[in-house]
Amino acid sequence: MTNLMIGGVPEHFNLPWYLTLREKAYHPKGINLRWQDFPGGTGAMCKALRDGSIDMAVILTEGIIADIVKGNPSKIVQIFVSSPLRWGIHVAADSDYKEIDDLKGTKAAISRYGSGSHLMAYVHAQQAGWDLEKDLDFELVKNLSGALEKLPQGIGDYFMWEKFTTKPYVDDGTFRLVGECPTPWPCFVIAVREELLENQPEMVTDILEIINRTTFEFKQIPAIDRMLANRYDQKLEDIQLWLSQTQWSQQNLSAEQLIAVQEQLLHLDLIEKSLDPSKILFDLNYTFTVD
Repeated sequence: MTNLMIGGVPEHFNLPWYLTLREKAYHPKGINLRWQDFPGGTGAMCKALRDGSIDMAVILTEGIIADIVKGNPSKIVQIFVSSPLRWGIHVAADSDYKEIDDLKGTKAAISRYGSGSHLMAYVHAQQAGWDLEKDLDFELVKNLSGALEKLPQGIGDYFMWEKFTTKPYVDDGTFRLVGECPTPWPCFVIAVREELLENQPEMVTDILEIINRTTFEFKQIPAIDRMLANRYDQKLEDIQLWLSQTQWSQQNLSAEQLIAVQEQLLHLDLIEKSLDPSKILFDLNYTFTVD
């Protein structure tokens, strides 16, 4: 049995992984796949891929692309969620900020530099027409828990995070939602360390086949909306809306999609160069098919 470690955020997008792990679905392939939660998000997972403490990650597209360009020894093997991530723009419920324009020149609370909350602050600022040098500033808060603690104290002014994950804290009066910023690309991909891809690519293919079959059938699982709502402490109607807006994928990023993300990152000065798609995407010669 080969031990492999995969990381991801502890959010509803990743319930399909929990289901396969609970069923020990990888054991017949000789794989003991273990999951590690990363509440700190993309930046923390990039670090873990670099130092080898995880072998794979379910990770934000823009974050892992930027880090691979900067030397992360990993490659993208597949899209996991093809629909956009709907980033909510949150402020403390009792703050004086009422709309997006009020946030110009204030401090964005971010989990860490290189994280999705960091990169998407740039994307949002560009979309809002702000000056990226003068109108953006940052406050490190580590993760969602840190933002829940710090924003009401006036440490950081706004916080961007997936809006359904933060919805309970809007409902309970900790946060107030002032806007949204959907990603202009598929939101989550599966990244794998090059060492594993070079030495055991067949195991990566086996893992993809199992998780793809689960995500392909995921929305048809009886009472899956209630399971999600209970596990992630969400209102049933919020989960049902989220499910209707979310699409899992069984395909890899196209070269065109990758180039578009890199062009945006270059434009925002978040990377200094772009790489050929072959340096970021890995072709396993695998195609998911429905029986």
